[in-house]
Amino acid sequence: MTRLATCCFAVIALHVVDDNFLQPQPGASAGDHLVSGLVPLVLLALAVTVYRRGQGARRAVVALVTGVFGVVAGGEAAYYTIDGGPSGDDYTGLAALAAGITLIAVAGVTLWKTRRMEGSRSRRYLLRALIAVAAAAIAFAVALPLGVAYIGTHVGRLPADNIDFGPTAESVTLTTSDGVELAASYIPSRNRAAVIAFPGRSGPQTQARMLARHGYGVLLFDQRGDGDSQGDPNALGWDGERDVLAAVAYLKRRHDVDPRRIGGIGLSVGGEILLQTAAHTQDLRAVVSEGAGSRSVGEELERSGAGKWLGDIQISAVLSAGMTVFSNHLPPPHLNDLVPKIAPRSIFLIYTTHGVDTEDLNPVYFRAAHEPKTIWKIPEASHTGGIEARPHEYERRVVGFFDHALLGPPTSRGAA
Repeated sequence: MTRLATCCFAVIALHVVDDNFLQPQPGASAGDHLVSGLVPLVLLALAVTVYRRGQGARRAVVALVTGVFGVVAGGEAAYYTIDGGPSGDDYTGLAALAAGITLIAVAGVTLWKTRRMEGSRSRRYLLRALIAVAAAAIAFAVALPLGVAYIGTHVGRLPADNIDFGPTAESVTLTTSDGVELAASYIPSRNRAAVIAFPGRSGPQTQARMLARHGYGVLLFDQRGDGDSQGDPNALGWDGERDVLAAVAYLKRRHDVDPRRIGGIGLSVGGEILLQTAAHTQDLRAVVSEGAGSRSVGEELERSGAGKWLGDIQISAVLSAGMTVFSNHLPPPHLNDLVPKIAPRSIFLIYTTHGVDTEDLNPVYFRAAHEPKTIWKIPEASHTGGIEARPHEYERRVVGFFDHALLGPPTSRGAA
């Protein structure tokens, strides 16, 4: 059993090395993965030591935790293998998946063979039930958010099918300041203004077509690690500002676009990244952000009400720590501190009470922002579903916002 478990630890470690250092994603290098590679390797070495020196339940716990990590790490390979067959580090990933499943089985066998038989049956069963409850709580509060962090930094959206924005649309490639190539589609402008619709080329298609009908140029692109773009994925968009800046730079070079008439419309994490970017560059003249929320535990703490303390903060803290390690990036600045820097350029915040729970931060961001600013709550909409809930009003408000901000003189606008 010890030799089998040790081999499984080694297989998982091999995938960590392969994934981070030997075969990183196109557009990334081994040097970009020092933290995400070395920290798991150190923990795996510690796990092997504890396992080989431990007995009974201690061995089972180490095997179980490491096994779950192996399954999560190998899940990336299974995801991409199902889509188009294995390639690159998927082979060691599939091996890590098998090793993780084996370690979970080893943990179960170890617990069964080392279970205590002395004492009354009721006392033994009560103790086992308490241990199971404690294990479930730890799994929910620690293992789950760490698993989400790993998946969010290793699994990107698959390439979108049937991307068709009409005969005038162009397929283009954006290059970020750190050399990552992003796949993009551009609908030429008919009114000298252009809007970045973000994230992805599939998510904001409806908004893109809406703006194109009104003469706006629209640029859509797959953020790094997603679709056909290079780089490492990051579900929370912690490193997405460079992607948006590459999109802005592209639009500024377009002959059909006035560089002073560039805006952006972002959905969910896309809205968050656009607000952050607008705080750091004057080139984004207007931003519509729909469904923005929190990106780290620091922003979670800015939410009002006592409900946030019922597990949310603790889980968010573990998630933020996991994202920091696995993405090799520190959490981004708080949006509450960034939005005041956007003025005198315009922002329009859209949110719902039926989306992700952290959408309730939009009024906080609105109060922090300076004029001109607008906020619109759509209670019946789903997350980023405003255009489906109120299509005509959505078009009137969003297009009207860009008309004022990009085609005419800025105006101060209040809450709606």
